[in-house]
Amino acid sequence: MKRKTVGRHVLWFCLIRSLICHAELATTSNSVRANDNALVERVRSTWRAQDGETIEQITSKVSKVAQFVTQTWGGAEGVDRTEYVYLSWTRHHERASDEVYVITWKVASDGGIEVASTYAKPIELGWHAFALSLIAGEIADGERTANLHFLHDPANFNFVKTAQGKLGNLLRRGRCSIIEPVVVDYVPKPNENATDKGDMWRVLLLVNCNIPGPRYFTRNGVITFEKRARRDWEPQSFFAKRIAAFPPGSWFDRIEPDEHDALEKARKASANGPTNHDPSITP
Repeated sequence: MKRKTVGRHVLWFCLIRSLICHAELATTSNSVRANDNALVERVRSTWRAQDGETIEQITSKVSKVAQFVTQTWGGAEGVDRTEYVYLSWTRHHERASDEVYVITWKVASDGGIEVASTYAKPIELGWHAFALSLIAGEIADGERTANLHFLHDPANFNFVKTAQGKLGNLLRRGRCSIIEPVVVDYVPKPNENATDKGDMWRVLLLVNCNIPGPRYFTRNGVITFEKRARRDWEPQSFFAKRIAAFPPGSWFDRIEPDEHDALEKARKASANGPTNHDPSITP
């Protein structure tokens, strides 16, 4: 297949190593393969997110809260004869002609179906995660009408589950408000031979909490959770570990020695100015 460029956004969402790009599929194909419709319908009817939601359920809900306008379904065959199904979409009705994004699904020879577009992998977690990832992208791209209310509503983060309960509910009970930036994304493996250590979903929040506690937690506190395939969510930052270990109201009853040392190191780094700050010690 030849590669055709239609704007910088399309390049970002081209399929793995530019094997397939929606712009190329839409503009250079003169015929439709006989089994494309059946392939598309199979993906639409059988693929499910981890919470059981269908593609139609997810796209319908996401379109109500994010700038997400679905356009065209189609099928294609990669240079390695792998089958793909794609859904094109745009952020704006009025700019549909020059602003095209795609979500692609790879259909394996054994019938397995997986999302092939890395940026869209949060869709596998359900509609809340996918909507949040899109809205965060809108903000990063300078979209002035991004849905900040949805992005800042703790209830929308309840897809992250901890030993103490759902993350959004815990943040509400802990009197925490979400600020920016917000990150909901997927980090792929660097190569096929890598372990699953680099293959994960990630949620990163900054919060302000109206509760007693160290300022490093209660002002611009960093909450980071990660999820590996077929595993539960795991807390990564100090604050996230406390949220997962203790109920709201007792997050900061006791500061462990290693946490105290890290906080003191962060305090000294902050006092020396942002240029000397080591991100590895962010609490």
